[in-house]
Amino acid sequence: MATTGCVFHRTLSRSRPGAGKTSPAVCRELLTALDLQRYSRDQGSSVYFPQAVLSGADLYDVTLSDGDCRLRVTLDPCLNQLVERNVLRSGSRLRNATFAPALAAQHPVCGNGDSFQLVRLEVEEVVVVEGGGGAVLGHHAGDTLPWFGSSEPAVPLVPLRANRSVFLPLWNSVDYSGDAWRGAPPTEEEEEEEEEEEEGRRPAVTVSYLHESFQLGRRVVRGTVCHRLIVRVLNKSHLMYFGRADQNCDCPYKAVIQVCDHTGSVCVVLWNSVCLSWYNCLDPGDIISLSHYRVKRRFEAESQDIELSVNSRNPAARISVLSPASVLPEHLPPAATYTFYTSKELLDRPHGDVCDVIGLLTFSGRAERIRSQDGGSKGEVSEYRWLRLEDGSSDRPVVLKLFSTSQPDAHNKLHPMSVVVCTRLKVVRSAGWTGVTFYLTNTVYTQVYCTGLGHHSRMSYRKLRPVQRFLQWLRSQDDRRVLSRAVVGGFYVFPPPPTSLEAFMSSRQGKPGLVRGAEFEREVERLCYRERQTLCIQATVTMVAHSRRGEEERCLFWTHRASPCTPPRSSSPPTSSRFSTSSPHPSPSRSFSSSTSSALPPLSPPPPPLRSPLRSTPSSSSFFTPPSSDSGRLRAHHPYSRTSRKSWRRKLLQADTPCRKQPSATLQSEDSNCSVVLFQASMEFLGNEDGDTDDDEAASFAGGPQRPALRPVALETLPMRYDHGRREEQVAAVAIEGQLHTGRKFAFACDHYFTLRLKALSDDVLVDAVFLPDAQPTSHQHANTWLSILSHGAFSSHAPPPSPADLIEMASQLANQRLICVLEVCHLGGATTEIILSRVFLLEG
Repeated sequence: MATTGCVFHRTLSRSRPGAGKTSPAVCRELLTALDLQRYSRDQGSSVYFPQAVLSGADLYDVTLSDGDCRLRVTLDPCLNQLVERNVLRSGSRLRNATFAPALAAQHPVCGNGDSFQLVRLEVEEVVVVEGGGGAVLGHHAGDTLPWFGSSEPAVPLVPLRANRSVFLPLWNSVDYSGDAWRGAPPTEEEEEEEEEEEEGRRPAVTVSYLHESFQLGRRVVRGTVCHRLIVRVLNKSHLMYFGRADQNCDCPYKAVIQVCDHTGSVCVVLWNSVCLSWYNCLDPGDIISLSHYRVKRRFEAESQDIELSVNSRNPAARISVLSPASVLPEHLPPAATYTFYTSKELLDRPHGDVCDVIGLLTFSGRAERIRSQDGGSKGEVSEYRWLRLEDGSSDRPVVLKLFSTSQPDAHNKLHPMSVVVCTRLKVVRSAGWTGVTFYLTNTVYTQVYCTGLGHHSRMSYRKLRPVQRFLQWLRSQDDRRVLSRAVVGGFYVFPPPPTSLEAFMSSRQGKPGLVRGAEFEREVERLCYRERQTLCIQATVTMVAHSRRGEEERCLFWTHRASPCTPPRSSSPPTSSRFSTSSPHPSPSRSFSSSTSSALPPLSPPPPPLRSPLRSTPSSSSFFTPPSSDSGRLRAHHPYSRTSRKSWRRKLLQADTPCRKQPSATLQSEDSNCSVVLFQASMEFLGNEDGDTDDDEAASFAGGPQRPALRPVALETLPMRYDHGRREEQVAAVAIEGQLHTGRKFAFACDHYFTLRLKALSDDVLVDAVFLPDAQPTSHQHANTWLSILSHGAFSSHAPPPSPADLIEMASQLANQRLICVLEVCHLGGATTEIILSRVFLLEG
């Protein structure tokens, strides 16, 4: 029982329902968010939040702690974005939390029956546990604390503001969440166990008999079928959640199991709470006994197809898992079949073909989310990650875009050096920069099996010839060579975008999806945590900088003299700022800065090291500064240089001015009324003519250039070299709520990157995007100019790659060019948004 001196008692005793004055109570002391739980609304939820019917379909219950006890409250729907953008998370510390009394749809844990909602708060920071591997799951630390106002033993938690029996995972609606999902089959009833042994060894009906009887309208299959059916599980779908705000179903789940006996196959649909009891207990290959089911016409299928509906009541289905020895041989269902293809064989498989694969995992990408295209702004957001598998049949790995499969334990074990089997995948063929390429992705019945969970030893595929051939190749591999190319996390795009504007527009059905700068801002603000989107803008480049992670203050940079190097200030909060309900997100502005980025695929080596001494010369419309005090050793050699030694020395001295820290979003002071037509008309006036004097040039830099105010690249963007001894940390760090911290000494596959400042031609909005060329050899040959590198996303394979210093010297090639810029945007949580420049195309004419 919580003492009367606890923070919750002092705060909430003045704001109890029915206690006279029920005004909101503000807690001025520090609280900790131990856990957040998501669930969908039902028909009665609008009673509790009548003013927030348009705030989304989800509600969130938050478990808070004051250090002495725990309290569960509901987050007001107007604050949902704090969770959806991962500002408020497990481990967050809260100040000025404001509580309002509220009714509850279900009895809260508190013994006194009081219920509250959280209507306002300020998020201070996330509590970081030293040595942890990712997200801070603070609720484990608070499990021993008593509930506020309760002396009763703990009971299973249920949603407070909807009549639901289970919670949803925070970041997808496919996985299961909570202890209500059983991991072992329910025990049989006494009378079931007393049935004769012979009765359990033979089925009463067959699948073909059910098909024929249904088609003929026989009475035996009308209503409940009590006859025993013995079948083998062939495939299992992921969980399907169908809860909606206009439905009151307490457990709105279903799952489809494809089963067969020696006479045919049929689909079995598990409904509602049957999913809780049996979904995790049934695996492909299992033999089950099924009775008390209903035979129905299969939904959205041909009229002749049937399905077996399995419910927990009306009627209550009876399911049991049988051992093969308990079934008579003549009634034993046939074994499950697999169609394994190697990476070489997949090259010729058609689009949409379904297959199984086995391979050695060498790249495990970070978890990301994507919104369904047919759902608009309120479409379902799905979680996925990229994987690369090698099987030795070709030099080309199998690339897999793996969405959630209702197997969170298996997905948490997907790290390099694991043997992974994925079943029921489909082939996706699309156009990339290397021509038509392919990758694999989910079907409804996709299942994942990996080492570390005992999957392979109990699955029948282990005896198949393709699997045995792969194992023979695997035994011949050297650990050190595999480890040298094993990578975890980081930004990744596949298939690589095309290298020409025509091919790019063709891949998007002639609609490049161009947005204005203001539209770009709005789209970025709409993104939820780890949600990714591709956007295109027409822009010109005003700044190029080369940095190394951790040494951003020593960056090399070029900037167009007509544009300020450092944008003006704005009110946008930096990463470490406090978040409050009055302004939970950065305010709209005229400039966006990416705090992370990299266009380098995870398997690419880092760019070549900087040359020493550095060589550079400013162009006629730019300045360039080295990263150290050795600027006097620079030699002018760039062919486009027209500045005198005197003015160049003046610029170098000015460039050494310390850079002031700036926020990530700023207001561009230039006029935003310049149209594309006027831009073209003014092009010839922007270049520096031979007749320009040094005095004019010096005057143009009288204000003193400063290094650009750029946020360092986020660690989530950089691919890590796989560390087998710390694999659990790395996997947790790239999981959906994982984080990398500077205190963890992971080796990164690349730490050099370029930042390009883009100015939208439509309205002068500034966008900072990071670009890092792919240093892997390619089959493309080009001149290694800036435009060719940006359009290919890589250096030419027929010439040595230029050094970072040379690229900065050549950056003036980008001045005054009208470009279409393809940007990959991903929200990484809080105030951090990743903006990646994946392709740039020149607009002719």
